[in-house]
Amino acid sequence: MIELHKKYINWFKEKLNMSDYALLWLSFIKGLIIGLLVYHFIIL
Repeated sequence: MIELHKKYINWFKEKLNMSDYALLWLSFIKGLIIGLLVYHFIIL
């Protein structure tokens, strides 16, 4: 399962021509947006 995940991430990174650093920022921003949406619609 871990190898499949690594292969998928490398494929995604190459397809978008992103560095590891840019991919980490993308993941952080995505998590932040999802967290804010959950907070807004479920908690409030």
